[in-house]
Amino acid sequence: THKEELLSKRTKFLRVTKQYLPHLARLCLISTFLEDGIRMWFQWNEQKDYIEATWGCGYFLATCFVLLNLTGQLGGCVLILSRHFVQYACFGLFGIIALQTVAYSILWDIKFLMRNLALGGGLLLLLAESRSEGKSMFAGVPSMGESSPKQYMQLGGRVLLVLMFMTLLHFDPSFFSILQNMVGTALIILVAIGFKTKLAALTLVIWLLAINIYFNAFWAVPAYKPMHDFLKYDFFQTTSVIGGLLLVVALGPGGVSMDEKKKEW
Repeated sequence: THKEELLSKRTKFLRVTKQYLPHLARLCLISTFLEDGIRMWFQWNEQKDYIEATWGCGYFLATCFVLLNLTGQLGGCVLILSRHFVQYACFGLFGIIALQTVAYSILWDIKFLMRNLALGGGLLLLLAESRSEGKSMFAGVPSMGESSPKQYMQLGGRVLLVLMFMTLLHFDPSFFSILQNMVGTALIILVAIGFKTKLAALTLVIWLLAINIYFNAFWAVPAYKPMHDFLKYDFFQTTSVIGGLLLVVALGPGGVSMDEKKKEW
């Protein structure tokens, strides 16, 4: 029948999605680290001189900073894409985020701080995805109800991811901005609490992808202009958050969510 045919197509689509979407999600998620690691290589002297001038730490420490960023990010990306030592790679990239937050004074810029936290949320989801139930790094920690630490990582990752969208809200009285803020706020709340999570996350992916291509079109700006690097950084950072949301679409919200609790009602 027609209904059975639709169910068969839906099953095939879900199977393909489950098979390939996590790979696409991981590639998107590590894109900002990959781009930044490559940038460290090509802008070695500029980055070193900036750190040395800003912190007065001397040539050696400035060189160590750039080298750590380069090897840490590129090495972490390789491990994640190859699916080897993913947990260690995630912790290493967490350290890179923290280091850059301090070194580039992002801690005092609320917009960039929230975006870095959103990036950390994506890594937290990746860490949860890679963590098998049988080989917990939290072995010996008392269980919190029926939910494993993995599920709390998924909750934390979802909540941190929505911080990216809070930086996109426009506080002006135009009808379009008000509508965009209302729809965006509703979607990020749904993702945070885990209600209709996959649909809300997929909608946010489409919305964020459109915004990213429209507002962060670094390829349209000449490479010698400072705005090129700024837009390029923003583009890949946003792409990483898209990767985190794709993980939510592929793997679901986890046990600590309204979607999961509805199954018990």
